[in-house]
Amino acid sequence: MIRRDIAAHLTKLLSMYPVVTVTGPRQSGKTTLVQNLLSDWSYVSLEDPDMRSFCQSDCRGFLESYPEHTIIDEAQRVPSLFSYLQTHIDAKNNNGMYVLTGSQNMNMMESISQSLAGRTSVLKLLPLSYEEQKTAGVLPASVNEQIFTGGYPRIFNSHIPPNQFYKDYIELYVERDVRQLKNIGNLDIFTRFVKLCAGRIGQLLNIQNLADDCGIGATTAKSWLSVLETSFIIYFLQPDYRNFTKRLVKSPKLYFCDTGLVCSLLEIKDFKQLETHYLRGNLFENLVVNRFRTRFFNNGEEPSFSFWRDKNGVEIDLVSQNPAKDNSVFAWEIKAGSTYSEDYFKNLKLWCSYSGFSSEHCSVIYTGQNALKTKNGTLIPWNEL
Repeated sequence: MIRRDIAAHLTKLLSMYPVVTVTGPRQSGKTTLVQNLLSDWSYVSLEDPDMRSFCQSDCRGFLESYPEHTIIDEAQRVPSLFSYLQTHIDAKNNNGMYVLTGSQNMNMMESISQSLAGRTSVLKLLPLSYEEQKTAGVLPASVNEQIFTGGYPRIFNSHIPPNQFYKDYIELYVERDVRQLKNIGNLDIFTRFVKLCAGRIGQLLNIQNLADDCGIGATTAKSWLSVLETSFIIYFLQPDYRNFTKRLVKSPKLYFCDTGLVCSLLEIKDFKQLETHYLRGNLFENLVVNRFRTRFFNNGEEPSFSFWRDKNGVEIDLVSQNPAKDNSVFAWEIKAGSTYSEDYFKNLKLWCSYSGFSSEHCSVIYTGQNALKTKNGTLIPWNEL
Protein backbone atom coordinates (compact mmCIF):
# COMPACT_ATOMS: atom_id res chain seq x y z
CA MET A 1 0.00 0.00 0.00
CA ILE A 2 1.23 3.49 -0.83
CA ARG A 3 1.38 5.73 2.23
CA ARG A 4 -0.93 8.74 2.00
CA ASP A 5 0.16 12.11 3.35
CA ILE A 6 -3.36 12.95 4.54
CA ALA A 7 -3.33 10.06 7.07
CA ALA A 8 -1.63 12.04 9.84
CA HIS A 9 -4.18 14.81 9.64
CA LEU A 10 -7.06 12.33 9.60
CA THR A 11 -5.78 10.72 12.80
CA LYS A 12 -5.48 14.13 14.46
CA LEU A 13 -9.04 15.05 13.53
CA LEU A 14 -10.43 11.85 15.05
CA SER A 15 -9.33 13.15 18.45
CA MET A 16 -11.23 16.40 17.85
CA TYR A 17 -14.53 15.43 16.17
CA PRO A 18 -17.12 12.64 16.57
CA VAL A 19 -17.08 12.13 12.79
CA VAL A 20 -14.47 12.63 10.10
CA THR A 21 -15.67 12.64 6.50
CA VAL A 22 -13.36 11.65 3.65
CA THR A 23 -14.54 12.55 0.18
CA GLY A 24 -12.91 12.70 -3.23
CA PRO A 25 -12.96 11.10 -6.70
CA ARG A 26 -13.82 7.47 -7.17
CA GLN A 27 -10.74 5.26 -7.02
CA SER A 28 -8.64 7.91 -5.25
CA GLY A 29 -8.00 5.46 -2.39
CA LYS A 30 -10.46 6.60 0.30
CA THR A 31 -11.53 3.11 1.41
CA THR A 32 -7.99 1.73 1.35
CA LEU A 33 -6.75 4.70 3.39
CA VAL A 34 -9.27 4.42 6.21
CA GLN A 35 -9.30 0.62 6.38
CA ASN A 36 -5.52 0.45 6.72
CA LEU A 37 -5.37 3.35 9.14
CA LEU A 38 -8.23 1.99 11.30
CA SER A 39 -7.77 -1.75 10.86
CA ASP A 40 -9.42 -2.52 14.22
CA TRP A 41 -12.63 -0.64 13.34
CA SER A 42 -15.79 -2.14 11.88
CA TYR A 43 -16.35 -1.55 8.19
CA VAL A 44 -19.72 -1.17 6.44
CA SER A 45 -20.34 -0.32 2.80
CA LEU A 46 -23.70 1.15 1.87
CA GLU A 47 -22.92 0.15 -1.70
CA ASP A 48 -23.88 -3.36 -0.55
CA PRO A 49 -27.61 -3.70 -1.41
CA ASP A 50 -28.44 -5.72 1.73
CA MET A 51 -26.64 -3.33 4.07
CA ARG A 52 -28.13 -0.31 2.30
CA SER A 53 -31.63 -1.80 2.60
CA PHE A 54 -31.09 -2.45 6.32
CA CYS A 55 -29.88 1.10 6.91
CA GLN A 56 -32.70 2.67 4.88
CA SER A 57 -35.44 0.72 6.65
CA ASP A 58 -34.01 0.89 10.19
CA CYS A 59 -31.41 3.62 10.76
CA ARG A 60 -31.71 3.30 14.55
CA GLY A 61 -31.11 -0.44 14.40
CA PHE A 62 -28.16 0.15 12.06
CA LEU A 63 -26.52 2.54 14.52
CA GLU A 64 -27.23 0.23 17.45
CA SER A 65 -25.43 -2.51 15.52
CA TYR A 66 -22.51 -0.16 14.81
CA PRO A 67 -22.51 2.26 17.78
CA GLU A 68 -18.94 3.57 17.31
CA HIS A 69 -15.53 2.95 15.79
CA THR A 70 -17.12 2.25 12.42
CA ILE A 71 -16.16 3.17 8.86
CA ILE A 72 -19.28 3.81 6.77
CA ASP A 73 -18.37 3.70 3.10
CA GLU A 74 -20.47 5.43 0.41
CA ALA A 75 -22.49 7.09 3.18
CA GLN A 76 -24.26 9.41 0.73
CA ARG A 77 -26.24 6.42 -0.56
CA VAL A 78 -28.58 6.71 2.47
CA PRO A 79 -29.17 10.44 3.04
CA SER A 80 -31.58 9.79 5.94
CA LEU A 81 -28.73 8.27 7.94
CA PHE A 82 -27.17 11.66 8.65
CA SER A 83 -30.08 12.92 10.78
CA TYR A 84 -29.98 9.76 12.89
CA LEU A 85 -26.20 10.10 13.19
CA GLN A 86 -26.65 13.58 14.62
CA THR A 87 -28.92 12.33 17.41
CA HIS A 88 -26.72 9.31 18.08
CA ILE A 89 -23.40 11.14 18.39
CA ASP A 90 -24.95 13.95 20.45
CA ALA A 91 -26.21 11.36 22.94
CA LYS A 92 -22.79 9.63 23.16
CA ASN A 93 -20.78 12.88 23.11
CA ASN A 94 -17.51 11.15 22.16
CA ASN A 95 -14.88 11.97 19.57
CA GLY A 96 -13.58 9.47 17.04
CA MET A 97 -16.83 7.54 16.59
CA TYR A 98 -17.21 7.31 12.80
CA VAL A 99 -15.39 7.86 9.55
CA LEU A 100 -17.66 8.46 6.58
CA THR A 101 -16.48 8.16 3.01
CA GLY A 102 -18.18 9.09 -0.25
CA SER A 103 -17.44 10.10 -3.82
CA GLN A 104 -20.33 12.34 -4.76
CA ASN A 105 -19.50 15.59 -3.06
CA MET A 106 -22.80 17.40 -3.63
CA ASN A 107 -25.00 14.76 -1.99
CA MET A 108 -22.54 14.23 0.83
CA MET A 109 -22.06 17.92 1.59
CA GLU A 110 -25.78 18.71 1.50
CA SER A 111 -26.43 16.00 4.08
CA ILE A 112 -23.53 17.12 6.26
CA SER A 113 -24.50 20.79 6.20
CA GLN A 114 -28.04 19.91 7.24
CA SER A 115 -27.27 17.38 9.99
CA LEU A 116 -23.59 17.19 10.95
CA ALA A 117 -22.42 20.79 10.91
CA GLY A 118 -19.96 21.30 13.77
CA ARG A 119 -19.77 17.55 14.36
CA THR A 120 -17.52 16.54 11.50
CA SER A 121 -14.45 17.72 9.65
CA VAL A 122 -14.25 17.09 5.91
CA LEU A 123 -11.09 15.90 4.15
CA LYS A 124 -10.64 15.68 0.38
CA LEU A 125 -8.48 12.83 -0.86
CA LEU A 126 -7.24 13.35 -4.42
CA PRO A 127 -5.18 10.94 -6.56
CA LEU A 128 -1.58 10.33 -5.54
CA SER A 129 0.56 13.45 -5.27
CA TYR A 130 4.06 13.86 -6.64
CA GLU A 131 5.46 13.45 -3.12
CA GLU A 132 3.46 10.28 -2.43
CA GLN A 133 4.60 8.71 -5.70
CA LYS A 134 8.20 9.67 -4.99
CA THR A 135 8.14 8.27 -1.45
CA ALA A 136 6.65 5.00 -2.73
CA GLY A 137 9.28 4.71 -5.45
CA VAL A 138 6.73 4.74 -8.28
CA LEU A 139 7.31 8.25 -9.65
CA PRO A 140 7.43 8.22 -13.46
CA ALA A 141 10.81 9.14 -14.87
CA SER A 142 9.88 12.24 -16.87
CA VAL A 143 7.40 15.10 -16.74
CA ASN A 144 5.62 13.77 -19.83
CA GLU A 145 5.23 10.36 -18.20
CA GLN A 146 3.84 11.98 -15.05
CA ILE A 147 1.27 13.90 -17.07
CA PHE A 148 0.28 10.79 -19.02
CA THR A 149 0.15 8.40 -16.04
CA GLY A 150 -1.79 10.62 -13.63
CA GLY A 151 -2.13 9.65 -10.00
CA TYR A 152 -4.84 7.05 -9.43
CA PRO A 153 -3.46 4.45 -6.98
CA ARG A 154 -4.74 1.36 -8.84
CA ILE A 155 -2.50 2.19 -11.80
CA PHE A 156 0.53 1.74 -9.55
CA ASN A 157 -0.73 -0.95 -7.16
CA SER A 158 -2.11 -3.24 -9.86
CA HIS A 159 0.25 -2.23 -12.69
CA ILE A 160 -2.60 -1.28 -15.02
CA PRO A 161 -1.58 0.56 -18.19
CA PRO A 162 -2.92 4.14 -17.93
CA ASN A 163 -4.79 3.86 -21.24
CA GLN A 164 -6.69 0.82 -20.00
CA PHE A 165 -7.42 2.27 -16.57
CA TYR A 166 -8.78 5.60 -17.82
CA LYS A 167 -10.86 3.98 -20.59
CA ASP A 168 -12.59 1.85 -17.95
CA TYR A 169 -12.81 4.77 -15.53
CA ILE A 170 -14.57 6.99 -18.05
CA GLU A 171 -17.06 4.28 -18.98
CA LEU A 172 -17.83 3.50 -15.33
CA TYR A 173 -18.15 7.16 -14.44
CA VAL A 174 -20.52 7.94 -17.31
CA GLU A 175 -22.63 4.82 -16.84
CA ARG A 176 -22.89 5.01 -13.07
CA ASP A 177 -22.14 8.28 -11.32
CA VAL A 178 -23.66 10.61 -13.88
CA ARG A 179 -26.95 8.73 -13.81
CA GLN A 180 -27.03 8.97 -10.03
CA LEU A 181 -26.43 12.71 -10.07
CA LYS A 182 -28.31 13.90 -13.13
CA ASN A 183 -30.94 12.63 -15.53
CA ILE A 184 -28.87 12.83 -18.70
CA GLY A 185 -30.72 11.37 -21.65
CA ASN A 186 -27.96 11.06 -24.24
CA LEU A 187 -24.75 9.77 -22.68
CA ASP A 188 -22.90 9.98 -26.01
CA ILE A 189 -23.42 13.74 -26.11
CA PHE A 190 -22.34 14.02 -22.48
CA THR A 191 -19.16 12.04 -23.22
CA ARG A 192 -18.45 14.41 -26.11
CA PHE A 193 -18.99 17.30 -23.73
CA VAL A 194 -16.39 15.90 -21.30
CA LYS A 195 -13.90 15.52 -24.16
CA LEU A 196 -14.51 19.11 -25.24
CA CYS A 197 -13.77 20.19 -21.66
CA ALA A 198 -10.49 18.28 -21.83
CA GLY A 199 -9.52 20.32 -24.87
CA ARG A 200 -10.01 23.51 -22.85
CA ILE A 201 -7.80 22.82 -19.81
CA GLY A 202 -5.93 25.83 -18.52
CA GLN A 203 -8.11 28.16 -20.60
CA LEU A 204 -10.74 30.74 -19.76
CA LEU A 205 -14.16 29.14 -19.57
CA ASN A 206 -16.57 30.31 -22.26
CA ILE A 207 -19.79 28.43 -21.54
CA GLN A 208 -21.64 29.59 -24.65
CA ASN A 209 -18.75 28.55 -26.89
CA LEU A 210 -18.52 25.16 -25.15
CA ALA A 211 -22.27 24.64 -25.46
CA ASP A 212 -22.28 25.59 -29.16
CA ASP A 213 -19.43 23.18 -29.95
CA CYS A 214 -21.34 20.37 -28.23
CA GLY A 215 -24.72 21.25 -29.74
CA ILE A 216 -26.46 21.88 -26.41
CA GLY A 217 -27.87 24.92 -24.63
CA ALA A 218 -25.85 27.09 -22.26
CA THR A 219 -28.10 26.12 -19.34
CA THR A 220 -27.42 22.43 -19.99
CA ALA A 221 -23.69 23.12 -20.24
CA LYS A 222 -23.73 24.86 -16.84
CA SER A 223 -25.61 21.92 -15.33
CA TRP A 224 -23.17 19.39 -16.78
CA LEU A 225 -20.15 21.38 -15.60
CA SER A 226 -21.67 21.27 -12.12
CA VAL A 227 -21.96 17.48 -12.39
CA LEU A 228 -18.31 17.18 -13.41
CA GLU A 229 -17.19 19.44 -10.57
CA THR A 230 -19.36 17.58 -8.06
CA SER A 231 -17.78 14.28 -9.12
CA PHE A 232 -14.21 15.59 -8.73
CA ILE A 233 -13.53 15.38 -12.45
CA ILE A 234 -12.93 19.11 -13.01
CA TYR A 235 -12.44 22.24 -10.93
CA PHE A 236 -12.28 25.95 -11.61
CA LEU A 237 -9.59 28.47 -10.77
CA GLN A 238 -11.18 31.84 -10.15
CA PRO A 239 -9.66 35.14 -11.34
CA ASP A 240 -7.80 37.21 -8.78
CA TYR A 241 -9.90 39.96 -7.20
CA ARG A 242 -7.04 42.50 -6.94
CA ASN A 243 -8.09 45.09 -9.49
CA PHE A 244 -4.67 46.61 -10.16
CA THR A 245 -5.54 47.76 -13.69
CA LYS A 246 -9.37 47.88 -13.60
CA ARG A 247 -9.38 45.72 -16.73
CA LEU A 248 -9.55 42.22 -15.31
CA VAL A 249 -11.31 39.25 -16.86
CA LYS A 250 -14.06 37.67 -14.79
CA SER A 251 -14.23 34.15 -16.26
CA PRO A 252 -12.65 31.23 -14.37
CA LYS A 253 -10.14 28.80 -15.85
CA LEU A 254 -10.94 25.11 -16.26
CA TYR A 255 -8.73 22.31 -14.92
CA PHE A 256 -9.02 18.55 -14.38
CA CYS A 257 -8.27 16.83 -11.08
CA ASP A 258 -6.05 14.32 -12.89
CA THR A 259 -3.96 14.86 -16.03
CA GLY A 260 -3.93 11.16 -16.94
CA LEU A 261 -7.68 11.33 -17.38
CA VAL A 262 -7.27 14.35 -19.67
CA CYS A 263 -4.75 12.48 -21.83
CA SER A 264 -7.21 9.62 -22.24
CA LEU A 265 -10.03 12.01 -23.17
CA LEU A 266 -7.70 13.67 -25.72
CA GLU A 267 -6.95 10.20 -27.14
CA ILE A 268 -3.23 10.47 -26.38
CA LYS A 269 -1.98 6.88 -26.62
CA ASP A 270 1.60 7.27 -25.42
CA PHE A 271 3.49 9.78 -23.28
CA LYS A 272 5.90 10.37 -26.19
CA GLN A 273 3.07 12.08 -28.08
CA LEU A 274 3.11 14.82 -25.46
CA GLU A 275 6.45 16.16 -26.63
CA THR A 276 4.81 17.73 -29.67
CA HIS A 277 1.19 17.92 -28.53
CA TYR A 278 -0.44 21.34 -28.90
CA LEU A 279 -1.77 21.17 -25.33
CA ARG A 280 1.48 20.12 -23.65
CA GLY A 281 1.91 23.54 -22.01
CA ASN A 282 -1.67 23.46 -20.68
CA LEU A 283 -1.23 19.90 -19.42
CA PHE A 284 1.96 20.83 -17.58
CA GLU A 285 0.23 23.86 -16.09
CA ASN A 286 -2.63 21.62 -14.94
CA LEU A 287 -0.12 19.21 -13.38
CA VAL A 288 1.58 22.00 -11.42
CA VAL A 289 -1.66 23.57 -10.18
CA ASN A 290 -2.81 20.10 -9.08
CA ARG A 291 0.38 19.70 -7.10
CA PHE A 292 -0.21 22.94 -5.19
CA ARG A 293 -3.85 22.05 -4.64
CA THR A 294 -3.22 18.52 -3.40
CA ARG A 295 -0.63 19.72 -0.89
CA PHE A 296 -3.22 21.97 0.76
CA PHE A 297 -5.90 19.27 0.82
CA ASN A 298 -3.48 16.77 2.37
CA ASN A 299 -3.00 19.23 5.23
CA GLY A 300 -6.75 19.59 5.67
CA GLU A 301 -6.75 23.13 4.25
CA GLU A 302 -8.70 24.82 1.47
CA PRO A 303 -6.39 26.22 -1.23
CA SER A 304 -6.26 29.99 -1.55
CA PHE A 305 -5.37 30.18 -5.24
CA SER A 306 -6.41 32.28 -8.20
CA PHE A 307 -5.01 33.49 -11.50
CA TRP A 308 -4.55 37.07 -12.70
CA ARG A 309 -5.29 38.25 -16.21
CA ASP A 310 -6.12 41.63 -17.70
CA LYS A 311 -8.09 42.29 -20.86
CA ASN A 312 -4.88 42.75 -22.84
CA GLY A 313 -3.98 39.11 -22.24
CA VAL A 314 -1.29 39.70 -19.61
CA GLU A 315 -1.67 36.68 -17.34
CA ILE A 316 -0.14 35.21 -14.20
CA ASP A 317 -0.88 31.49 -14.08
CA LEU A 318 -1.18 31.18 -10.31
CA VAL A 319 -1.51 33.67 -7.47
CA SER A 320 -1.31 32.20 -3.98
CA GLN A 321 -1.45 33.37 -0.40
CA ASN A 322 0.88 31.89 2.18
CA PRO A 323 -0.75 31.66 5.64
CA ALA A 324 2.65 30.92 7.18
CA LYS A 325 3.95 34.29 5.97
CA ASP A 326 1.17 36.67 7.05
CA ASN A 327 -0.88 35.75 3.97
CA SER A 328 1.80 37.17 1.72
CA VAL A 329 0.92 37.07 -1.96
CA PHE A 330 3.08 35.11 -4.40
CA ALA A 331 2.84 35.01 -8.20
CA TRP A 332 3.82 31.93 -10.21
CA GLU A 333 4.30 31.51 -13.92
CA ILE A 334 4.28 27.93 -15.23
CA LYS A 335 6.34 27.16 -18.33
CA ALA A 336 6.68 23.80 -20.06
CA GLY A 337 10.07 24.73 -21.51
CA SER A 338 13.29 23.29 -20.10
CA THR A 339 15.68 26.09 -21.09
CA TYR A 340 15.82 29.42 -19.25
CA SER A 341 14.50 32.45 -21.06
CA GLU A 342 14.20 35.97 -19.70
CA ASP A 343 10.80 36.13 -21.44
CA TYR A 344 9.51 33.76 -18.74
CA PHE A 345 9.46 36.75 -16.39
CA LYS A 346 7.84 39.26 -18.76
CA ASN A 347 4.33 39.03 -17.28
CA LEU A 348 5.68 38.84 -13.75
CA LYS A 349 7.50 42.13 -14.22
CA LEU A 350 4.25 43.75 -15.39
CA TRP A 351 2.38 42.24 -12.45
CA CYS A 352 4.97 43.70 -10.06
CA SER A 353 4.63 47.13 -11.63
CA TYR A 354 0.83 46.99 -11.30
CA SER A 355 0.68 45.46 -7.83
CA GLY A 356 3.63 47.08 -6.11
CA PHE A 357 5.04 43.70 -5.03
CA SER A 358 8.74 43.04 -5.42
CA SER A 359 10.41 40.30 -7.48
CA GLU A 360 10.86 38.32 -4.24
CA HIS A 361 7.17 37.46 -4.62
CA CYS A 362 7.67 36.05 -8.14
CA SER A 363 8.69 32.61 -9.35
CA VAL A 364 8.71 30.66 -12.60
CA ILE A 365 8.23 26.88 -12.52
CA TYR A 366 9.69 25.08 -15.54
CA THR A 367 10.75 21.59 -16.68
CA GLY A 368 14.49 22.34 -16.63
CA GLN A 369 17.06 21.21 -14.07
CA ASN A 370 18.69 24.39 -12.76
CA ALA A 371 17.34 26.58 -9.97
CA LEU A 372 18.27 30.23 -10.55
CA LYS A 373 17.84 33.41 -8.55
CA THR A 374 17.37 36.24 -11.03
CA LYS A 375 16.70 39.94 -10.60
CA ASN A 376 13.14 39.34 -11.77
CA GLY A 377 12.37 36.38 -9.50
CA THR A 378 13.25 32.74 -8.87
CA LEU A 379 13.42 30.01 -11.51
CA ILE A 380 12.35 26.68 -9.96
CA PRO A 381 12.71 23.23 -11.57
CA TRP A 382 9.48 21.24 -11.48
CA ASN A 383 11.05 18.45 -9.42
CA GLU A 384 12.29 20.91 -6.76
CA LEU A 385 8.95 22.67 -6.24
